[in-house]
Amino acid sequence: MEKSIFELAMKFRFNEKVEYSAEGIVSKRVLDKTVGNVTLFAFDKGQRLSTHSAPFDAMVQVMEGKGEVIINEESFILEAGEVIIMPANIPHAVNAVERFKMVLTMIKG
Repeated sequence: MEKSIFELAMKFRFNEKVEYSAEGIVSKRVLDKTVGNVTLFAFDKGQRLSTHSAPFDAMVQVMEGKGEVIINEESFILEAGEVIIMPANIPHAVNAVERFKMVLTMIKG
């Protein structure tokens, strides 16, 4: 099923489209297509996505705050405006160093 959760042809700011949840992680699917998806996340400080891998490359764009992305046991601290690509089939994790918002773009190939 191909769909967009957000309205098409309407401008918006990612930071305003997701709110933090105390001691939680909030995610909203922006686009969901057969070729990939775009998901917006808000992490409260200390929250994490445990180590896992995905069969597709995935790009993380930090929109606000500071997060840690661990790829194949190497740590990268990302702040607002910074981007990293997590390679397919390589273990990775995400930790909230402080509250942060990110956009995750996965391209299936």
